[in-house]
Amino acid sequence: MYYLSFLFLREAKRIMKIDNALVERLAELSKLEFETEEKERIKTDLQNIFNLVEKLNEVNVDGVEPLIYMSEERNVLRKDVVQGEVPKVEALLNAPQKDSDYFKVPKVIKK
Repeated sequence: MYYLSFLFLREAKRIMKIDNALVERLAELSKLEFETEEKERIKTDLQNIFNLVEKLNEVNVDGVEPLIYMSEERNVLRKDVVQGEVPKVEALLNAPQKDSDYFKVPKVIKK
């Protein structure tokens, strides 16, 4: 829904009317298909999003610096410390399938 909201906001700059045509255009752009019932619910949701954005546009932000970080702290990271190491031999004991030093897993990519 987030991607659909982004597309809506981009389209809403050009089209202020939320109707089936707008929902169908957004569905086309996002490669989605909606049933009639879903379209009505989406129209309501998009109208609510649009109303919220319009309400936010009413807020006076003169003199307010853009907020990049939520606090003054930046890039606070912990030390990368190895804990609870399991020897390879023990790890392979739990493997359903193994091949000498490696885990065997089912093929994921089909050709």
